[in-house]
Amino acid sequence: MLLYGHPLSGNTHKVRLLLAALELAYEERLIDITTGVHKLPGFLALNPRGQLPVLVDGDVTVHDAQAILVYLARRYDPSATWFPDAPADAARVVGWLSFAANEIQNGVHAARSHHLLGAPISLDHTTAIASASLRVLDARLRGRRFLELDRPTIADLACFPCVALAPEGKIGLADHPDIQRWAARIQALPRYVAMAGLEARA
Repeated sequence: MLLYGHPLSGNTHKVRLLLAALELAYEERLIDITTGVHKLPGFLALNPRGQLPVLVDGDVTVHDAQAILVYLARRYDPSATWFPDAPADAARVVGWLSFAANEIQNGVHAARSHHLLGAPISLDHTTAIASASLRVLDARLRGRRFLELDRPTIADLACFPCVALAPEGKIGLADHPDIQRWAARIQALPRYVAMAGLEARA
């Protein structure tokens, strides 16, 4: 199994977390987005969007972090722990995948990309999206251990890395204690793997 990603990519790290949780062996290949290699024909043959991450599992190629999480959970988690089978439960989890791909991606993730990589954004607009999405997330986590089903699912993995990395985009989490407690619970999970900016907490 091959994972094309970058060490600083929160979206790639979502996939790493599930691969580790499922104890799946894989090789990661670096795609250095700072050089623009993800927009060259070789990579575009893997993902026409020119985005990370991409997973190649035998003759199956999946791009988009949320889609990869669904694929791995369905393919390698027969217990349906990470992605439930029940339609209503699955729908609630998918709702958070959409939240990760929309509000989180266009808010805290975009702010981080701007400050780390110089990605062009409207900073005021992006900060407003980030603030609103963090309020929604914090409210959802009030009195809850995880986003759905009182256990970690791919809903949590889809949202966690980019949210926890928000301070690198100059978006603070001090006013969101429930998010901070949730992040600490994820970092305490068995087989949790750290990345730069997301080191495991004692």
